[in-house]
Amino acid sequence: MAEVVRMPKLSDTMKEGVVAEWHKKVGDSVEPGDVLAEIETDKATMEFESFQEGVLLHIGVEKGAAAPVDSILAILGDKGEDIKSILAEEASKDTEPKKEEPKKVETLAIPVGSAPVVSAPVKTVSASAPAVDNTNGRVLASPLAKSLAKEKGINLSMVRGTGEGGRIVKRDIDSYSGGSSTFVGRESFSEVPASQMRTVIARRLAESKFSAPHFYLTMEIDMDAAIDARKSINEVAQVKISFNDIIIKAVAEGIKQNPLVNASWQGESIRYADHIHIGVAVAVEDGLVVPVVQFADGKTLTQISTQVKDFAVKAKTKKLQPQEMEGNTFTISNLGMFGIEQFTSIINIPEACILSVGAIKEVPVVKNGQIVPGNVMKVTLACDHRAVDGAIGSAFLKTLKQLIESPVLLLGARSI
Repeated sequence: MAEVVRMPKLSDTMKEGVVAEWHKKVGDSVEPGDVLAEIETDKATMEFESFQEGVLLHIGVEKGAAAPVDSILAILGDKGEDIKSILAEEASKDTEPKKEEPKKVETLAIPVGSAPVVSAPVKTVSASAPAVDNTNGRVLASPLAKSLAKEKGINLSMVRGTGEGGRIVKRDIDSYSGGSSTFVGRESFSEVPASQMRTVIARRLAESKFSAPHFYLTMEIDMDAAIDARKSINEVAQVKISFNDIIIKAVAEGIKQNPLVNASWQGESIRYADHIHIGVAVAVEDGLVVPVVQFADGKTLTQISTQVKDFAVKAKTKKLQPQEMEGNTFTISNLGMFGIEQFTSIINIPEACILSVGAIKEVPVVKNGQIVPGNVMKVTLACDHRAVDGAIGSAFLKTLKQLIESPVLLLGARSI
């Protein structure tokens, strides 16, 4: 007997799925455990295994198309079985009014496919409009302007009139620049439908920015000691350590010493997490995802580096799993590799803090009363003022600065 395979709900916030790839085609036999398709959810691309057996009789969602959760993904049954009644029954369900689902909290991590480009009509515009013409094709111009135009070989239809009613006068002929007024440009644009990722990013960031009262604290950190420490570590370590790895480790240790920043606003209460899960913002083609280094305070630099590198590869190939992007209690966004010296980030609610990390820049600094070359990095902490006050955020940044400027406080043998 034919059975309907429905679009699965593969994450707690998933409302629809996009079929990235079919691994079976109509007429193929399917066994329980066979990978039927790859489905892009609102968080990741996941393999969907069949729980049923039979012949694939119908594909309900073509590759690249989206469909709501619980809609027909496929139909399995006996070879040659008639499925018209099943399709008719499902079609009738689509016409019934649907109950509105309650709103759910969504995360920023939503890998999706690219959307088609919709081209808008092209409008051609002259850079200089001709003189006003309201006399059946005649150009309005003063006799003197006409005489001067004739002497100079100027086509009056290409001159913009500045006199009354658009009339061309002497000053228009005198100021006419010739070729520049004949340039014809084109107004055009491309409009791309917002993807699932971009739509949720927009909604979530707007929700955060307009509901959480942000304030920002910026601090400059001397990176000379961290540069030397990283160089020494990478001479002996099997896994190369990045400055971002050091920052993650320092942030985790800073949170341990300042646990009040590891907070989230709960409406009528403030939740302080005892565990430290660091979200690391990773840019992807259609936005960003935030994989999470769980229990970062208990991990070595090598472990952090290995995990972050793995996250980056998975993010680019849309292979991050939902559980790898959940539970963060604090987020780091680093744009230093793009040369950005300083920026602010929007808090990734329900967290209360996000740290923006800029580039390391070589600048003149004062040490021991002397101006010498130095390397500095600016970090900006965005805080939700409902849960974190300025003094709390400042204390955390002070600790972070101490840890990075004196890596010996941060990097013991077990930390590498």
